[in-house]
Amino acid sequence: MSDSPADLLITGCTVLVHDEQERIGFEEDAAIVVRDGVVESVTSAAAAADRPAAERLDARGQVALPGLVNCHTHAPMVALRGLAEDLPTEEWFNDVVWPVESNLTERDVELGARLACAEMIRGGVTCFADHYFSMDAVAAVVAECGMRAHLGEAYFSSQGPQGREKSMEFALRHRGAATGRITTALAPHAPYTVDDADLAATADLAREHGLPVHIHASENRDQTDTSLARHGVTPIEVLKRTGILDTDVLLAHGSGIIERDLPVLEAARGRTAVATAPRGYLKFAWPTTTPVRALHDIGIPVGLATDGAASNNSLDVWESMALTALIQKSTTGDPRWLTSRQALHHATLQSARAVGLGETVGSIAPGRRADIVLVDLTGPHTQPVHDLAATLVHSARSSDVRTTIVDGRILMRDRELLTIDVPSVVAELGERLPALVDRSHGKRIQDYDT
Repeated sequence: MSDSPADLLITGCTVLVHDEQERIGFEEDAAIVVRDGVVESVTSAAAAADRPAAERLDARGQVALPGLVNCHTHAPMVALRGLAEDLPTEEWFNDVVWPVESNLTERDVELGARLACAEMIRGGVTCFADHYFSMDAVAAVVAECGMRAHLGEAYFSSQGPQGREKSMEFALRHRGAATGRITTALAPHAPYTVDDADLAATADLAREHGLPVHIHASENRDQTDTSLARHGVTPIEVLKRTGILDTDVLLAHGSGIIERDLPVLEAARGRTAVATAPRGYLKFAWPTTTPVRALHDIGIPVGLATDGAASNNSLDVWESMALTALIQKSTTGDPRWLTSRQALHHATLQSARAVGLGETVGSIAPGRRADIVLVDLTGPHTQPVHDLAATLVHSARSSDVRTTIVDGRILMRDRELLTIDVPSVVAELGERLPALVDRSHGKRIQDYDT
């Protein structure tokens, strides 16, 4: 440990750590030394007591966790929160969401992204993977507010070749932006809206430029059944034959993944991961959820996600963590799966891996970027603590996050947001809503037909 002043010293906290077997553990009465945006060391509070630092945080009674990662969302869709309620998937898309999205302006996207980032920072999310339109605006918001993000410009085959080209240009232009906090992906929407020729071309571009792919796939069982009936193959098999599975790919949802898909995914030549957003599946009454256990058994990380707030109503990854654990217990009929420690592993290291940042974030350890959240467990709903992991997953909630740090910079301190002015965003978004939600034009950006 160097004797020169640290940039940030967090003392007196309990730190979530991973051992060599990647099991979750906790170090009590610890201190985290941060320099140049990186964790320099995790030591004892006593050892750090006299350590000089430009900034100190007294975190007694708090737990330091790696910042949560929202592995699949559409941040600007917070502008549509609560607009399309109690509808089946097809009507949700065709009657409300896709007509409204035909009205979206870049300013709407920017304001939605700003509100979403505020919500995520307050909920302990330090990084999010976004898949949407007008993504230059989202990248600008990320750069300004201090979060980390994995961004892709979504496209449909109905846009012609320029949709795919725009997605590639965005990915190349913003890769490594915001002093490295922004990574990028190619973002074809889904196998049912992007044809095989476009998927194959995307796979070629991904290999040529060293870019990952972020795509919705086998979102629900209906999509799998329809694909089998029409084409004789599952959506996962479409991704194999078009070469997408030869790239590093993040598959959103996967609740329609079936038994025959598992060997295909296991044989994938790229780094494959799945993002699960369980609240939306419950809301749409989908009959199946992401097969986390089956994916675990073939070595595929499952990251936690919220999807957009139009389907999920919130960007609360903390809730996704608890729901994933509960739904896995229910669907497998086994109360021992997922455990709270497993849920925390999904929320940290597995989520970091899912977005291609497994070597950069996801744990609090020397050399990792200092993406850290401090959680206050002194409230009555989190006391007493018999099992700290269970307290974090099943008793604590996102509002217990006191402080959020990305790259060593404090974005929220004691619940006060430091990088986003929420009232001004809400006021301007409110003025723009009537034009945004108008569906009298009869247009929609796409048709949902699976």
